[in-house]
Amino acid sequence: MIKRIIPIAILGVAIISNTGCKSDSGFKKLKGIEYKIVKDVPGKNAQIGDIVELNIVAKADTMVLGDSRKQQGKPVPMRVEESRGSGQWQSVLQMLSAGDSAIVEVSCDTILKALPPNQQQLPPWMKKGKKIIINLSIVSIKSADDFNKEMKAKQEQEKAEMKAAGEKQMPVDDQKLQDYFTKNNIKAQKTASGLYYTVQKPGSGAQIAKGQTVSMKYTGKTLAGKAFDSNVDTSVGHHGTDPLIFKVGMGQMIPGMDEGVALLKKGSKATLYLPSPLAYGPQAAGPDVAPNSILIFDVEITDVKTVADKPMPGPPQQ
Repeated sequence: MIKRIIPIAILGVAIISNTGCKSDSGFKKLKGIEYKIVKDVPGKNAQIGDIVELNIVAKADTMVLGDSRKQQGKPVPMRVEESRGSGQWQSVLQMLSAGDSAIVEVSCDTILKALPPNQQQLPPWMKKGKKIIINLSIVSIKSADDFNKEMKAKQEQEKAEMKAAGEKQMPVDDQKLQDYFTKNNIKAQKTASGLYYTVQKPGSGAQIAKGQTVSMKYTGKTLAGKAFDSNVDTSVGHHGTDPLIFKVGMGQMIPGMDEGVALLKKGSKATLYLPSPLAYGPQAAGPDVAPNSILIFDVEITDVKTVADKPMPGPPQQ
């Protein structure tokens, strides 16, 4: 829960038909699949290496398995790759241009033949004689360079917007924290970023440095005292009692946790008070962590290690 929320991912989904019969004609064969272009708009087809943004809807009988519009709220990106075998529905992408839509059918028999003999726990719809039907529509086609530039620009814009929102929210959260400290007679130290902390046990040795690997026990609570995650209390969260292990200052944790742990030593016990811009900001993080939530973490550093990164493998020697 205290890790960064990383936004997702490429959606690959399918619609499963009740029978193997096609409801319409006009399908063509291509490398073990059958496809039909429903809408053909003039334009340049996707090339290998391009990034295609597309909408996909998935159903199994009448049950919706996936809908990119509803789940993502926007088209999902997919890189056009060279087909390396039969039965790959992505092969049809090179037949389509922006604005096109298509239906692709893949026989479950083709997929089953490619699976290892001991494959277990297949979905109930993966049966001989069935067909996977993929409905897709192409929203845009971009070169990898153009797509990456566009994504970088969007990320910079989102980063600037989040920074502005955080600067506006910070004084609001700071006042709430000061009121909380006064009410509960807590004397907390404040850092330049707006993080507050108290140390119950100082620990020993050197202060934790960026890049070091720590093992940590923790319990996370809201300002109202609602525990939402813990590896100490098994009734809270789902992480069991194993210590949380991560590299400090490498962006693996939310900003306030990265900063707060770097103030401690091996054996330290402390409480970190994170204003929402140093936690999840305007994002919700589960049912108990609403947008702009101030979070409190009771932490104990059980171990600190300096682990060297493994070197990248070099070229093979002759």
